[in-house]
Amino acid sequence: MMARYEITDDQWALLKDLFPRQARGGKWLNHRTVLNGMLWILRSGAPWRDLPERYGKFGTVNQRFNRWRRDGTFDKILKALQIRLDKAGKIDWDLWLVDGTNIRAGRAAAGARKKKHPLDTLEPDDHHLGRSRGGWGSKLHLVTDGKGLILGATLTAGQTHESTQLHNLIHSVRRPRRIGWPDQLAGDKGYSYESTREFLKDCGIEPVIPRKSNQKRPIGERFDKKTYRKRSRIEQAVGWLKECRRLATRYEKLGLSFLGFVKLGIMLKYLRILGPLDRA
Repeated sequence: MMARYEITDDQWALLKDLFPRQARGGKWLNHRTVLNGMLWILRSGAPWRDLPERYGKFGTVNQRFNRWRRDGTFDKILKALQIRLDKAGKIDWDLWLVDGTNIRAGRAAAGARKKKHPLDTLEPDDHHLGRSRGGWGSKLHLVTDGKGLILGATLTAGQTHESTQLHNLIHSVRRPRRIGWPDQLAGDKGYSYESTREFLKDCGIEPVIPRKSNQKRPIGERFDKKTYRKRSRIEQAVGWLKECRRLATRYEKLGLSFLGFVKLGIMLKYLRILGPLDRA
């Protein structure tokens, strides 16, 4: 009997060939059991030490989580699932939605070691932690398609303004070779800067961004209210991610580890959208 938070046989069929080959012999815990353990931590928000015994030793599951985020396994899985979603026509490449959300950090997120792992060279010195009006924590920046499907994510310190990360955010999306930039990109007033609008126009993207009250709209400028209403879909995507309790509050000392859990959450959403009958 499948326990709560575990993936189904059909979902595992989509993933099993994407993991590193397991060593033969010895007491090697199978990948499916380990993945279910990670998903239990993701959804429950519990500390690693509280991992149920059915998933093996918490240290083993934690070590493999770190190995997979470092060797690109999580990225490989997301890329493969995105290809399936694209083939199934479930991605709207014409409209992208962007937003940022603050993630409060718990006490466990403090005190990361100054000496970095050789494979964690991209980890910043501040570990993507800082103070903002939302408190001490990080800011998660997301880009979704027009349906609210998360296509990319970046992490910064909590005080970082959303508009400064737009370039990095849209370049985090893995687009198929045949796909160019979207026709439109919708964001809230936090992205309403002339530099942002010019950057988008240089990419051939129409900005669907409302102007602030102290900004004058140029004569003849059109604002697509119908498209802007679709921005609620990225807010729904943020809400769904935060239902994964490990993402509602940050407990990881390293920003890269927190991003690893974000990728797990996105993977879980992809699997639910693909559905149990998708075996393409």
